[in-house]
Amino acid sequence: MNYKEFTEYMADLLHKRLGPGYEIKVTQVTKNNDVHLTGVVMMRPCDRISPTIYLEEPYRQYCMGIDIQEIAGRIIDLYREHRREFSPAVNFFREFEKVSDRIMHKVIHYEKNRKLLEDVPHIRWCNLAVVFYYAIEDRAFGKASILIRNEHIRMWDRTAQELYRIAQDNMRRSMPELLVPMTELIEQMTGAKPPRAEEINLYVLTNCEKMYGASAMLYSDKIRELADRLHSDLLILPSSVHEVLLLPDDGEQDYGFYRRMVDEVNTTQVEPEEILSYSLYRYWRERAEIEEIFV
Repeated sequence: MNYKEFTEYMADLLHKRLGPGYEIKVTQVTKNNDVHLTGVVMMRPCDRISPTIYLEEPYRQYCMGIDIQEIAGRIIDLYREHRREFSPAVNFFREFEKVSDRIMHKVIHYEKNRKLLEDVPHIRWCNLAVVFYYAIEDRAFGKASILIRNEHIRMWDRTAQELYRIAQDNMRRSMPELLVPMTELIEQMTGAKPPRAEEINLYVLTNCEKMYGASAMLYSDKIRELADRLHSDLLILPSSVHEVLLLPDDGEQDYGFYRRMVDEVNTTQVEPEEILSYSLYRYWRERAEIEEIFV
């Protein structure tokens, strides 16, 4: 069966196995970069929130020959594992003072997310957009996030600029930046120091959670410290929404080469919804500013 038939059959199968006490919904979810995924939601009347289980991977398993009954069982197990009673109650989320200390920001590509940005407060930054989310960290629920939408800031009577100032403080406090030499990461992964490591001036900038860490560019002090230590401007390569790469830029770098490298990595190594940008950026040491490089 094709993917559409699979999703419809799976919804029916889940309803039969869970029984009449559940409502099964197949929903389309728009992710970053306008990536559309199909998910299934299983709700009981008492549930305020329920995890969305995406069906792309189960369909791949089905195409590989795994029995569909077994796949349905896996989906139910996953649902029960992640189902929690925690829910950000409406009254709780209405009170800005109760959520303000968990408002964070991330950067996404502006053009690829134009439709999403119509409904989301944001600030334009180079060819990116800074958007905001409420970070959930609950012992039972785990880590998750709620994207802040226009309806939320209207309810709070706040502006995107106010959220930005609050998020900057929260990020510095809760998600401090992390700058690591690439050689150190290679050594951690392989157990061996790369040859001629002292000649590799490549660094990874993220945050301590390594989640949406590319936004560390917005509040980083370590970029300036690195530029001062190397006595150089810095070329910034967008690795993903979770991190960026830094290397010295003396003004004679082959930007075309690095642009092609970013294109290749985005095409072959990064999940579509985690692509940050195809552009290069430069940190100007003298001005302490980051600008997009047009190649």
